[in-house]
Amino acid sequence: MAAEIQPQPQARKPCLLSKIEAFQDVVSTAVIIPKEDGVISVSEDRTIRVWLKRDSGQYWPSVYHTMSTSCSCMSFNPETRRLSVGMDTGSICDFILSEDYNKMTPASNYQAHQGRVTVVLFVLEMEWLLSTGQDKNFNWHCSESGQQLGTYRTAACVSGLQFDVETRHAFVGDQSGQVTILKLEQDSCSLVTTFKGHTGNVTALCWDPVQRVLFSGSSDHSIIMWDIGGRKGTAIEMQGHHDKVQGLCYASHTRQLISCSSDGGIVIWNMDVTRQETPEWLDSDSCQKCEQPFFWNFKQMWDSKKIGLRQHHCRKCGQAVCGKCSSKRSTIPLMGFEFEVRVCDSCHESITDEDRAPTATFHDSKHCIVYMHYEPTTGNLLTSGTDKVIKLWDMTPVVS
Repeated sequence: MAAEIQPQPQARKPCLLSKIEAFQDVVSTAVIIPKEDGVISVSEDRTIRVWLKRDSGQYWPSVYHTMSTSCSCMSFNPETRRLSVGMDTGSICDFILSEDYNKMTPASNYQAHQGRVTVVLFVLEMEWLLSTGQDKNFNWHCSESGQQLGTYRTAACVSGLQFDVETRHAFVGDQSGQVTILKLEQDSCSLVTTFKGHTGNVTALCWDPVQRVLFSGSSDHSIIMWDIGGRKGTAIEMQGHHDKVQGLCYASHTRQLISCSSDGGIVIWNMDVTRQETPEWLDSDSCQKCEQPFFWNFKQMWDSKKIGLRQHHCRKCGQAVCGKCSSKRSTIPLMGFEFEVRVCDSCHESITDEDRAPTATFHDSKHCIVYMHYEPTTGNLLTSGTDKVIKLWDMTPVVS
């Protein structure tokens, strides 16, 4: 069922501990059980499974429960051992796991949405169950009675959801690329603000209540750090993936962000550095370095008898420049550019080797990731992939 991997010590790399296999379809969501050598998984193959590590070193299912339809998402609260599973039909099914994780008892079942449940989040402090669905509704229910307390219609299907207990703010990321902040009350909500910084779907959200920072990942391959607590509207963009960002987890004790993408990439970002906002791109009808006209500037082209040039932008200063004046490339890690990007010649000369020092490390999970979960108490990371396999990683060599 599950093979134990004997870890080979390697400096500064995630260490693969175990693989869990035997799924008939993709694992939608899986979490590491804190203080236990165990994993809970829900899958498109309609199964809910609790995996416990045996003396042999292998993970075997102590609970194997088959639902009537595909399981799309889940939320697990280790304090109450409450498991809330979102279904393809729009319903949410609650279960209570026994102390030894060998038994699962149904608790409640209610129809929350008219379409597939995309995210479910249990908030113990409020006794609320937050959920979003393909019906574009964000709902919250009383976890005790199952009664719907409120609803909010989103602009697009929601793919990311976080909640701040202190302020009762819900952060809702959708497929239009927008992040909406809602203030929730017992039976109503109010719109606080919206953020729009991504050019693709918002695919993952992560909230750090200590620094009061929100991270959003997108299908545009980028991550944006929104400084909510600073109240200055600061948004730091980070480019370190070649494919859709699938998961975000923040290790607050080391101030590192873990992100993963659908091509299998795992990136560890050092957030204990002073990062800089990327500049706004400036508008101009001619190159702001050599003053050559751009191709739409017909008057200057006619007056100077010159052919119009294509417009580019320097990623460091934001100026509009021609190709000749921006022929150089450079990384600018403190501005979030871990890969080489276009910069103007003068900015290229000003960038030092120290400025180019990377602020992230890059690793390959060797499977196309659809979901990830980080457990800070053990330093372990879980990834599930399109190969229908769960991988468990020791992250202490890189998250420390």
